Amino acid sequence: MKKEQITKITMAAMFMAIGLVLPFITGQIPAVANMLLPMHFPVLLCGMICGPIYGGIIGAFLPLLRCLLFQMPKLTTAIPMSVELFTYGVAIGIVYMLMLKKTKKHLLTVYISLIVAMLTGRIVWALPKYLVMTYMMGNNDFTFKFFIMEAFVNSVLGIVIQLILIPAIMELLLRTHLIPIDKEKGGEKTV
Repeated sequence: MKKEQITKITMAAMFMAIGLVLPFITGQIPAVANMLLPMHFPVLLCGMICGPIYGGIIGAFLPLLRCLLFQMPKLTTAIPMSVELFTYGVAIGIVYMLMLKKTKKHLLTVYISLIVAMLTGRIVWALPKYLVMTYMMGNNDFTFKFFIMEAFVNSVLGIVIQLILIPAIMELLLRTHLIPIDKEKGGEKTV
């Protein structure tokens, strides 16, 4: 195994660990805990730093593993969330890599990657959420209004925090050379 691949596996494992622990920290504030979207942060960062494959894997398994280990989130939440976070990890990784090849504006690349991933993930989340609500929970309350409320309105605090913190973290990592950009390969070159 190449050193770069071992580094990416190690970093992906670190993001998985952060994703398992972070909800415990934000869960201390029950009124806003779900709105902060704590599992989204490590998946989005993993997709940009380690690439779409690792971001997708971490995104797919993180909610299910938390459900299995801690019974939080509930399975009816974890299933659609796994699809959503898988989409985040893959989408942000692909857009980030493609844009790095074409532009020198790293901050713009991070923002566009984030926005594309957030929109794509939330749209993809709708189908498994509808199926879970209809067939596992036995109700037909999934409407367009429900989708807008759950995917965007109730998540606005987490979205804003992501749009502030993730670019700041990526810029900090870049400036400290912990993730120097490798323009030829179209992605981050881990140390």
